[in-house]
Amino acid sequence: MEKLWQLSANDLASGIREKKFSAREVVSSVLERIAAKNPELNAITVEFPEEALSAADAADEAIAAGQTLGPLHGVPVTIKENIDVAGQATPNGVPAFEGLIASADAPLVKNLRDAGAIVIGRTNVPEFSMRGTTVNPLRGRTYNPWDVDASPGGSSGGGGAAAAAGFGPLHHGNDIGGSLRFPALANGITTVKPTNNRIPVYNSTAPAERGPLSQVMSVQGIMTRDARDLALATEVMIQPDARDPLCPPIPWRGTQLNDPITIAVTKDPCGYAIHEGILDLIDQAADALRDAGYRVVEVSTPSVQEPFNDWFRTLMTEMDVALWPLIVEYGSDEIKTTFDYFFQMGEVLELDGFIRDFGERTRMMREWNLFLDEYPLVLTPIYMNRLYDWDYDLQSFDACKDFLEASKYSMAINYLGLPAGVIGTGIVEDRPAAVQIVGQRYREDLICDALEALQERCGRLVDQLWAKEEL
Repeated sequence: MEKLWQLSANDLASGIREKKFSAREVVSSVLERIAAKNPELNAITVEFPEEALSAADAADEAIAAGQTLGPLHGVPVTIKENIDVAGQATPNGVPAFEGLIASADAPLVKNLRDAGAIVIGRTNVPEFSMRGTTVNPLRGRTYNPWDVDASPGGSSGGGGAAAAAGFGPLHHGNDIGGSLRFPALANGITTVKPTNNRIPVYNSTAPAERGPLSQVMSVQGIMTRDARDLALATEVMIQPDARDPLCPPIPWRGTQLNDPITIAVTKDPCGYAIHEGILDLIDQAADALRDAGYRVVEVSTPSVQEPFNDWFRTLMTEMDVALWPLIVEYGSDEIKTTFDYFFQMGEVLELDGFIRDFGERTRMMREWNLFLDEYPLVLTPIYMNRLYDWDYDLQSFDACKDFLEASKYSMAINYLGLPAGVIGTGIVEDRPAAVQIVGQRYREDLICDALEALQERCGRLVDQLWAKEEL
């Protein structure tokens, strides 16, 4: 019998529309899988079984009535616990915030529901969503389904583990330094971090508006185990919402480029001792993309080190004002230690330094825009070492620094406001590993096309994970 929980969002949506199976059967299959596997992973923190089944019944009734259906009609989705779902808490991993109840769905949740998706639960985060792993004193630790000692990534690690474990095909997350892409790497799945402000965001539970740097760096997105689902879900999520005045009304598909599209490849370690296994995966991906018809060339890109450096010190400056006081008042010793390490590594700028550094961001963006005008896609590392242990950032100051140094290709891209996709393509020292594809602003469509081409040639890592489970 077909295991509906294993199917892609595309296959589920078409199967429900064509009445091959019902939305209730799909939701029931996913809920059964969650009941079987979530107790050992703690990826989903709050489940909505009754609400989800009721929504599935309504979806089936809509089909029977011949109503117009959205592109995600009947498809299960999870929402990270730092984004509002109406009537639910948005605690962000902090016990003191457990009583923050959302008065309305956040824009992206509304967009998903309007497209027919069914919210089945919330996924785990680190405290304040500010670590590269997923554990907090309110919900506990999320475990990586590949390796109990490995990190599931952060800060969207709950959604990443849920995607790999088979808790439905679509899992929301967000990203200010790698919080969509680290879970994709860690769990052998895929994601696309959109251009800044591409997906509307607003939380009724937020005590204040986000700072300027967060507004241009923090983005919403989706994690999937099948690259074909990224375009389907992201196109739904980018619909503008009046509550977010920064979200531009830009269509999903941009102007068609002349074939073959040129992909630049970089293996620049940026001063880090990059793992040979990661270099091998870059070569594998380059060969796969060349086979798919892309023109692939290894060239030097504009600096990654400079935007990484500025990302760190400007973010720490903003966090010192906007977040550190909350951590001091409500945070655990673990999150305070993490930020102590951060502040030791990076300077907190004076106002004139912050303004000067933030102004230089435009120059860096211009340099990358000009480069991407010639090379519309860039294949890069995402994390330059073996996937880290679940508590690596707290093992020592040096370990925390190493984590950040190995992550330059992730964090620099946030500072530049560029879209980037990550896909698991292999195993390095018995843990999932991945590559990154960076693209032109608002050309997530091109990135998703390239990720699909990689998946077709390199396979899906989750199929290996599920095969091991059945042995």
